[in-house]
Amino acid sequence: MKFKKFALGALVALAVAGTAGWFSLDKETRGLLKTVPTNRDLLFWTQPQRDAAFRALDRISLLAKWHVIPASTAPLALPPGPPLQLPIDIDTYMAGQRSAGLVVLHNGKLRLERYGLDFDKEGRWTSFSVAKSFTSTLVGAALRDGHIKSMDDKVSDYIPDMKGSAYDDVSVRQLLTMTSGVRWNEDYADPNADVAKFNNHKPEDGVDALVSYMRKLPRDVPAGTRWLYSTGETNLVGILVSQATKKPLADYLAEKVWQPAGMEHQATWLLSKTGKEISGCCIQAATRDFARFGQFILNGAQVNGQSIVPDGWLQEATTRRTAINQPGRGYGYQWWTYDDGTFAARGIFGQGIFIDPQRKIVIASNANWAGGARDPAASDAREAFYKAVQKAVDDEAAAAPAR
Repeated sequence: MKFKKFALGALVALAVAGTAGWFSLDKETRGLLKTVPTNRDLLFWTQPQRDAAFRALDRISLLAKWHVIPASTAPLALPPGPPLQLPIDIDTYMAGQRSAGLVVLHNGKLRLERYGLDFDKEGRWTSFSVAKSFTSTLVGAALRDGHIKSMDDKVSDYIPDMKGSAYDDVSVRQLLTMTSGVRWNEDYADPNADVAKFNNHKPEDGVDALVSYMRKLPRDVPAGTRWLYSTGETNLVGILVSQATKKPLADYLAEKVWQPAGMEHQATWLLSKTGKEISGCCIQAATRDFARFGQFILNGAQVNGQSIVPDGWLQEATTRRTAINQPGRGYGYQWWTYDDGTFAARGIFGQGIFIDPQRKIVIASNANWAGGARDPAASDAREAFYKAVQKAVDDEAAAAPAR
């Protein structure tokens, strides 16, 4: 997910939504935020600038506006379990990931919790595209609540301004699986890519900025015949859910997930320039609460024994719906899937939630990868870490006395 081009620079210190938010940041962080260039995309900020910004995107009002998601009135306890016996050195792994937060749950117990980059369990780190999986879950909730009638309904049934566009032929299901067949360029290095241009698009009068951009895109191939990663389409999913429920996404997330899942801390969701949550990105939350979301999904998204999504929907969402040209992997409803039954939410620069239903493992990661938005070496190391955790759990089970 490419972040919007936000202006910061010397105006940042005067653009805080309340002095408490600004002065809760340490002096070094405030100093770094003042140096962020006004004419460069986030992908090209320096590493120290990103370190400062990723923990503070929701406290700088010139950077963006946001909606608040209140902490749960009944936080879910994360009781400690015995420390994991891992075959790798955690300090070395954290340093290689440039990890801000790492939480491992097993059977709902906290087996590992570490922080870096002067971040801690009280702070909020931005999700980037991990938010896509939250948005997907809200689609399931809207289906269960009857706001969305069918996954086979057309996008334009819920967003009337899309009528007459290429999305007339696209179903809600195809939008969620990114198989619309509509042309889109997500090349983060290309300033003329759609992912770079749509945030700066001047909308037509009375039309949401994203809708105004997306409805002009041409069809490339027939709907349902090709997978193509498109952050613009996840943002369109968010507008669809908001239109269907007649609620801001942050409010619906608070109602359906944040409160019942027992999130300990307040979260925020950044808004587009037309005041809608950027549903393909930009939830700021504590690392423990990202892990609690993973646990909520692992437990079937249940509240008082009833799932917030339709029967069978979550199984569809978290298993392969379409191939992505990677052996053993696929894409579900805004979840990255593995053929062994595990699945993950992922965001640029090292954000992630990994879920292993068989072993009852949840791993939440926040980071600022040294190699940039997509760092192959760091990504491979994270995959190896997931396997190391799985092996540690398997070894424990094998060593446990028979009952």
